[in-house]
Amino acid sequence: MIRQNQRLVNLINRLLDAVLIVAAYLLANWLRLDFMVHRDASLKAIFDAEYTSAAVLYAFIMVALYSLLRLYGSFRFKMFWQECLTLAAANAVGVLGIGAVLYVVRLEDFSRLVIALFYVFSTGFVILKRVATRALLDHYRSLGYNQRALLLVGGGELAHRYYEEVKNNPQYGYFFMGYVAPEKNQCMTPYLGGYEMFRPFLETRNIDEVVIAMQHTERKQVGDMIATCGRYGAKVSVIPAYNDYIPGLPKIEQAGSLKLFNVRSTPDKGPIWAGVKRVMDVVGSIIGIVLSGPVMLGVAVAVKRCDRGPVLFVQTRVGKNGKEFKMYKFRSMYMDAESRLEELKKYNQVKGPAFKMENDPRVTKVGKFIRKTSLDELPQFFNVLKGDMSIVGPRPPLPREVAQYSDWDWGRLAVKPGLTCYWQISGRSDVSFEDWMKLDLKYVEEQSFWTDLKILWKTVSVVLHGTGAY
Repeated sequence: MIRQNQRLVNLINRLLDAVLIVAAYLLANWLRLDFMVHRDASLKAIFDAEYTSAAVLYAFIMVALYSLLRLYGSFRFKMFWQECLTLAAANAVGVLGIGAVLYVVRLEDFSRLVIALFYVFSTGFVILKRVATRALLDHYRSLGYNQRALLLVGGGELAHRYYEEVKNNPQYGYFFMGYVAPEKNQCMTPYLGGYEMFRPFLETRNIDEVVIAMQHTERKQVGDMIATCGRYGAKVSVIPAYNDYIPGLPKIEQAGSLKLFNVRSTPDKGPIWAGVKRVMDVVGSIIGIVLSGPVMLGVAVAVKRCDRGPVLFVQTRVGKNGKEFKMYKFRSMYMDAESRLEELKKYNQVKGPAFKMENDPRVTKVGKFIRKTSLDELPQFFNVLKGDMSIVGPRPPLPREVAQYSDWDWGRLAVKPGLTCYWQISGRSDVSFEDWMKLDLKYVEEQSFWTDLKILWKTVSVVLHGTGAY
């Protein structure tokens, strides 16, 4: 039943996209005629038979392209921003194709302005439609409608993490039928029995999806289980035992019949990205310095009046590829803070080389406020302008912390340190050291223009709420 419903939803989705693309052309044509060239914007002029027919044909070509790009289906876990980028890129290819056709047939009376407006409107319309569709489906799924019957294979840590993810997110739209495993996990229910119950359960129940999250020692049975799922028409996904080492956007290569997962690649994204990143940093730091100038002046006065010590705290930090540099911060601690660190290490609230302590007695009254609001970090805009840091990137560690890094932790030093990153928007000081390193390595793998914008957007909310700061 779910599969039949999905086919109907996909058909409606395709038709809606086609209608919206044609509507985008008509709107672009109307705006040009009525507001820009002040010509007759009658229905006859807007609905020019020849061009409207071409728009309809183009719409169905684009729907076919969307289908090839797998933009229709049940994407309960797919990241929405990835879908938006794919749509924008597909529409860009489409309008470039229009431009190429116009050039070949020497059609000079067709407005290039309409093409530009058409791209903006068509992209905006199909994205807004997906926003509305996702919101509607999430709502109905959370109410118990349009759910997929899910069977989980495995009872270990990864299986339990997946179970909790599905349980805590009813908008995913899964009805958890139960799990099979060698032994019962007290944190999961219902338990259906050992792996020998897998095939009988698929035979007697209408299962839409199977997720295999077995221990690496049990992988010999995976092949037979996948074949069984194919026989009974159940979609099957596998969570590999090395799940935590797979980047957010893994690449798969093929060597003959062997599939190679690139779990760690060279983080150098090429000179174009390096240039874009540097331009973003220079522009962003200059804007940051100008806008925060009055605030920095006020903080400087407050810090100075607090205990008459220096305004800035200059500290050696480790940057890209282990290169050390001087990092600037507004001083938030008393003058003897460094000498008192040793006696406070027993109160460290973070496992690993980093030191974090709530209600640190070394922090001044002014320091508590500027730390909570992240105002102490504002001078680092000058570090960004100098090129020692970036706007977005892993936080710069201390040399004594780096000295205790494992080879895995060292991977976070492959990019310039930054003012904000995944760690800051995921709880900051509330995040364990191990998870902190994983988040930084996640950024190293996923760094891009859109990733930086997403992190910056979320940072604003985190800073305003003071989440995880102390």
